[in-house]
Amino acid sequence: MAKTFLITGGAGFIGSAVVRELIANSEHRVVNIDKLTYAGNLASLAEVADSERYHFVQADICDARAMQQAFEQHRPDIVMHLAAESHVDRSIDGPAAFIQTNVVGTSVLLEVARAYWLQLRESAPERAAGFRFHHVSTDEVYGDLAEEGASSSFQLPASSSLFTEKTPYAPSSPYSASKAGSDHLVRAWQHTFGLPTLITNCSNNYGPYHFPEKLIPLMILNALAGKPLPVYGDGQHIRDWLYVEDHARALIQVATEGRVGETYNIGGRNEKTNLEVVETICTLVDKLRPDSSSFQLPASSLITFVKDRPGHDRRYAIDAGKIECELGWVPRETFESGLRKTVQWYLDNRAWWQRVQDGSYQGERLGVGS
Repeated sequence: MAKTFLITGGAGFIGSAVVRELIANSEHRVVNIDKLTYAGNLASLAEVADSERYHFVQADICDARAMQQAFEQHRPDIVMHLAAESHVDRSIDGPAAFIQTNVVGTSVLLEVARAYWLQLRESAPERAAGFRFHHVSTDEVYGDLAEEGASSSFQLPASSSLFTEKTPYAPSSPYSASKAGSDHLVRAWQHTFGLPTLITNCSNNYGPYHFPEKLIPLMILNALAGKPLPVYGDGQHIRDWLYVEDHARALIQVATEGRVGETYNIGGRNEKTNLEVVETICTLVDKLRPDSSSFQLPASSLITFVKDRPGHDRRYAIDAGKIECELGWVPRETFESGLRKTVQWYLDNRAWWQRVQDGSYQGERLGVGS
């Protein structure tokens, strides 16, 4: 049965992947609510913008009246909350925006969703029984899964080699602290008010339409331009990498099949050091870039080690066993296949990232899918 998904942050990297997946491979309707900050890009939704099942609303999740109007007009069955400030470096430079969006915005959305759900219980009990509020979070709330002897503000016991849904929270940055706060709010609204919620915590995503400030797209584009490839510290920080389209499928599956009140960790089982990631990108860029490229030296010659950022966690790694066992989800892409697709996408979609780099994409605010 077709449902209406209300997706916050649907013009962002992960959100747009979810929207594209829903429109392309389901009969569900999608309402995309996005404030269109610097990270929101309607060009990422061009292929679905003309669908009769897609509707765009430009609004701030901190605006309770706008959220109430969106719920009243579109009557969602599932809320998928992805809107968030998400860049760690930006959170160090300006924490207040992260607290406002990630904590205050989530609290506003929870209250609007609760009022709507209570109304549904009176007017449409069957729909109320199927209503879900799915909060999308990050593995960074768990803090540092450092190896024994490594420098870390917090270390799990040596026997704990992966983050599980039971791992204690120990966020290290203003970003991860704000996401941890929003996770706690969602659990409180479920426990106190009975709101049917779900939470997912994911590992590092990568893939098409990724904003160029993030590690993988930054390295691809710098390598193509012959610019330095800055690697923090010694490059040995470890992350688990998840192809964004695999993540989108997982999110939809959790929203439609997951157990109310549960948390599901979503990971790619692809632990790599940052240096390994950059070196793999260099190999792929050398192999795939056109012969006409202005920079022809090996891309690896551009690798430059720079001062580490404050509070940089050493290792994240997700145990995705719960979602695999309960829902049967597994990633389709290996790191190698997903990264090759990603590099090729940036080679084939120069117009998209050039508009981001020159800022012209920010003028494309209204009139797409509305």
